[in-house]
Amino acid sequence: MTSMWAPEHSAEAHSNLSSATDDCGSVSVAFPITMMVTGFVGNALAMLLVSRSYRRRESKRKKSFLLCIGWLALTDLVGQLLTSPVVILVYMSQRRWEQLDPSGRLCTFFGLTMTVFGLSSLLVASAMAVERALAIRAPHWYASHMKTRATRAVLLGVWLSVLAFALLPVLGVGRYSVQWPGTWCFISTGPAGNETDPAREPGSVAFASAFACLGLLALVVTFACNLATIKALVSRCRAKAAASQSSAQWGRITTETAIQLMGIMCVLSVCWSPLLIMMLKMIFNQMSVEQCKTQMGKEKECNSFLIAVRLASLNQILDPWVYLLLRKILLRKFCQMMNNLKWTFIAVPASLGLRISSPREG
Repeated sequence: MTSMWAPEHSAEAHSNLSSATDDCGSVSVAFPITMMVTGFVGNALAMLLVSRSYRRRESKRKKSFLLCIGWLALTDLVGQLLTSPVVILVYMSQRRWEQLDPSGRLCTFFGLTMTVFGLSSLLVASAMAVERALAIRAPHWYASHMKTRATRAVLLGVWLSVLAFALLPVLGVGRYSVQWPGTWCFISTGPAGNETDPAREPGSVAFASAFACLGLLALVVTFACNLATIKALVSRCRAKAAASQSSAQWGRITTETAIQLMGIMCVLSVCWSPLLIMMLKMIFNQMSVEQCKTQMGKEKECNSFLIAVRLASLNQILDPWVYLLLRKILLRKFCQMMNNLKWTFIAVPASLGLRISSPREG
């Protein structure tokens, strides 16, 4: 996905697509540029940290996990670099997409890129969830079967499979089209705005449905594996506590990991669920965002779809922070803050000459 932070228009966009790009002054171009720079910095920093940690790690388990994070950061980074400049160019040109791309090849490239890197991010996140679940719940099998070479093969297989899927519209199955308000291209969910025949191309419906279903399936797998991992960690933490084997350390590790996994699930659901569900809803209702430029009364649906795409574009920016950068920064800072707050409540009464008695002292 990319930063679809283009200006929204209501009545003008329904009459002509050009009016959706004529009045671009309502939103500063600095906003999409800021989104692109933020995503670039976050993913580049994540790749740098992963590279350093990967060379130092001797554990195969940690190397596989770091390899997954690095691949995800690279996927998000390349996706942003390939698509965000196009959005900014169209946005600043104040011209219709058809005027800048009369052949439609740029639209096909843009839609293909969004499909590849959007779906790849979801599937890589799902693969990471499976990897964590296997490492925690089946450590012996994981140690003997999950080599670094196997991790590379899985990640490369995911990317190549998604690329083959995204090329289907080029082969005639499905279609990439200019989306409202005319500053980006994506998978078409229905007929073009100038079509009056309610019958739609079966290939377009099948391709759009497959994208949405694959994305939702990846979310379900990620949720299930993360919940299974949290459950296994809690059970192991209780066992360690009962045996008095570093229970405090295991409790901290379990808490940090559980918070991170829940954060991952929240970010994925908030960023991706609206777009995937809305795509299925539009397919079921025989609607396409392309109809926004010719039909009145579609403003609510068009705005909702645009917001959903914007939320999905945020996932590329949030990924490196949720998976890596915030894990040891914010979680540790949060624990330190809580400890400092606890000692503040103890120190303030002491500074006032008050004596804090224990419950036994009454």
